[in-house]
Amino acid sequence: MNLNVEVKDDVKIIAVPGDVLDASTVAEFKAAMKEHLTEKTNLLLDMSEQQFIDSSGCGALLSCLREITAGGGNLKLCGVQKSVRVIFELVRMHRIIDIFNTREEALESYK
Repeated sequence: MNLNVEVKDDVKIIAVPGDVLDASTVAEFKAAMKEHLTEKTNLLLDMSEQQFIDSSGCGALLSCLREITAGGGNLKLCGVQKSVRVIFELVRMHRIIDIFNTREEALESYK
């Protein structure tokens, strides 16, 4: 999985590719994310391409959150589609990870 990485101010923005983050794609996602979780950084995942996420995908995001916060960083999401937001709300992930409608809103929250 090739991640599109962009740095703006002190925030690393990663656009998560593909339209599904589920059991069939989560191993590849975790492997691609590994190098970005090792440093103390502010990380913003742009989820605008994802149309579906399952429990494996939710678990992968929570794993990323644990790793990044353990290193003193922060993880936020933006561009979450309605179909994915419903799942986040169902499992109450929106209470654990900050979710913003746009990149601009998310970047502003880091200031």
